[in-house]
Amino acid sequence: MPLIQLEMNLVEGIYRATKTFPREEIYGLTSQLRRAAISIPSNIAEGNGRPTTRNYVHFLGMAYGSVKEVETQILIAERLRYINSTKATN
Repeated sequence: MPLIQLEMNLVEGIYRATKTFPREEIYGLTSQLRRAAISIPSNIAEGNGRPTTRNYVHFLGMAYGSVKEVETQILIAERLRYINSTKATN
């Protein structure tokens, strides 16, 4: 499966998981997590459309930064008991 498809699956999973977050998180963790997740495939796609390998690698680096951001936010959501560890690893 292409990398971008895997990342789009991640975005879908994040949206499903954050539907159950408390309402007061709609402008906090929910929004932040969704935006970070969306930026992963978006940066991969944008980099792929750039004319040079150097540009592509730059955008892959930005996507990787967003992956780390999502990982951290999932851990925070788990600690706040918004999601359980089983859901966090899927």
